[in-house]
Amino acid sequence: MLRWIDVLKYAKYSNPEPPQRVEKTEDAWRQQLTPAQFQVLRQHATEPPYRNAYCRSYEPGAYVCAGCRSRLFDSGEKYHAISGWPSFKQPVSKSALRYLFDDSYHLQRIEVRCNVCDGHLGHVFPDGPEPTGLRYCINSASLVRKDPEK
Repeated sequence: MLRWIDVLKYAKYSNPEPPQRVEKTEDAWRQQLTPAQFQVLRQHATEPPYRNAYCRSYEPGAYVCAGCRSRLFDSGEKYHAISGWPSFKQPVSKSALRYLFDDSYHLQRIEVRCNVCDGHLGHVFPDGPEPTGLRYCINSASLVRKDPEK
């Protein structure tokens, strides 16, 4: 179980090694992704709050990266944070995500990226529910929900 101190250590010192790497040219990403996905994943944009696919969606399943289809979050870790974006308490594994300090817009935050394809997902904050206190605030455009395996 990750805690805020773990996130800070990863962002400051070194992220976990990904199970694999997916690297493509900007043109290849542009051809594969929708315009909204490309803006979020490759250009680090943020989609509008409350007007996104998974903000109010709580169906069971797994959330995978829209870029490389790596599994990132399980629906059991999703919760209603009233933030306007899908919020999760934990990733599926310590090596699923990459953490970077982000001081854009004169804010001090921790950016979350897919550890396999380096796609921008959103940010993580230390104001989530117990026991970890983490709130992964993720753009819907960076995710695809997969139904549970039968």
